Amino acid sequence: MSRSLLKSSGVVSAATLLSRLLGFLRDMLQAALFGAGAAMDAFFVAFRIPNLFRRMFAEGAFQQAFVPVLKETQAQGSEEELRRLVDAVASTLGAFLLLITAAGVLAAPLLMSLFAPGFMADAEKFATAVTLLRWTFPYLLFISLAALASGILHAHGRFAVPAITPVLLNLCLIAAALLYAPSVEALAIAVLIGGVLQLCFQLPSVWKLGLMPRPSAGWRDPAVRRIVLLMLPIMLGASISQLSLLLDSVIASFLPGDGSVSWLWYADRLMEFPLGVFSIAIATVILPYLSGQFAGKDAEGFSGTLDWALRLVLLLGIPAALGLLVLAEPIVATLFHHNAFTERDVAMTAAALVAYAFAFIGFSLVKVFIPAFYARQDTVQPLRLGAIAFGAGMVVSVALTTALVMAGHDRPHVGIAGATAAASWLHAGLLYARLRRDGVYAPRPGWMRYVVRIAIASAVMAAVAAAGAHGFGDWLDAAALSRALGLLAVIAAAALSYLLALALLGLRPLATLRTLRRR
Repeated sequence: MSRSLLKSSGVVSAATLLSRLLGFLRDMLQAALFGAGAAMDAFFVAFRIPNLFRRMFAEGAFQQAFVPVLKETQAQGSEEELRRLVDAVASTLGAFLLLITAAGVLAAPLLMSLFAPGFMADAEKFATAVTLLRWTFPYLLFISLAALASGILHAHGRFAVPAITPVLLNLCLIAAALLYAPSVEALAIAVLIGGVLQLCFQLPSVWKLGLMPRPSAGWRDPAVRRIVLLMLPIMLGASISQLSLLLDSVIASFLPGDGSVSWLWYADRLMEFPLGVFSIAIATVILPYLSGQFAGKDAEGFSGTLDWALRLVLLLGIPAALGLLVLAEPIVATLFHHNAFTERDVAMTAAALVAYAFAFIGFSLVKVFIPAFYARQDTVQPLRLGAIAFGAGMVVSVALTTALVMAGHDRPHVGIAGATAAASWLHAGLLYARLRRDGVYAPRPGWMRYVVRIAIASAVMAAVAAAGAHGFGDWLDAAALSRALGLLAVIAAAALSYLLALALLGLRPLATLRTLRRR
């Protein structure tokens, strides 16, 4: 089991790494060719709205409800029952998405006025945002159907194809930026094309499993209704975190001047890089395992899998968070400081990234805890606890940002990122307390010693990174190639120091994780 989990996590992480690297190239091109002005603010909000529905519905509610039921049918039912379930779910999902997509395109002005009301003060900016949203919203239809294909493949232990699929969206956006800059409408069209390609790319793998969906009167199927009932609280729970991001955009849209939405977007993208490569990859892999262990009434194995995932997340996540914190300005300057992306944009984005660095571990823990609820088909508690964290985060965000604006602070958008960090830790703490209370997770021995060794090694790594960044000199004045080579050298030295420190402290990561999973 340990080798299988490590291998699957490695496959997903490697594919996600490729996608995120291309995502960085995409962001670099967008920053250089489009900057951080009104047009990009409009595009980022237009892109974020369908992404809200994608994350709370397709990758959030649907996959989290669909995979456990699919695994249960796979374990207890026949092959024909499995095919009927896929047919029924695909038909119901497709019909529902067509209606949602049509409504979203028609109601684009209303959606934009809800999610970026500050844009209404600028008629041209608002009109641009509405036009872009009408191109990006149909992306939801295709990426949700792609999520269905991913769920089928995940349930059968096929992780590589779904993990590599996001590369296609990044390639489309890169091509649009290179060929059609400064047209932000081209970027919006590229989003739609990327969604179509992500669906088509996975269909051959689904066909090889003999599970290509066929039209069916799916709504009356008991399994479909069961998935829908499971989805409703998951959708609300997933929508909480996504609404938090969108409400951040709402608050940012009211801040003085242009650029706040873009600065937060770029900083969030940088934080999402290690989150996707490490934390989300691990969460993606453990859901089918936890679902199977719950269906097989293997309580000890369930707790062991969760403990293994938490240790792996902290092993990779603590140094990643410190790296973002210490190297915020060098990272932003290296990736984005070209052409239209000014020195002020670098400073503002780096300030937001420092705040988001504190959120990284909180988000990572949440990503691992949530599957432990959904695998048990408990969708109510994550909703309730997420709502508490969301409410607290919004209160802090409004209060802190308002205080910074009234005080004349030149970086009030940092208050939004800081509130996000606080809410992520509150959410993680509430989920952990509930898992302990439910008796489904019992930490295995050795946690204190394990965390102390990681903390010491991470402190060594942070000191090496800080010294390297300081020794480089002025990151803003250096040539692009010099910055890139310098950043790579600093990161390599910091990573090596972390591994050496772990070795000196007697911690061999892979051997330790394999041993833990065999216990």
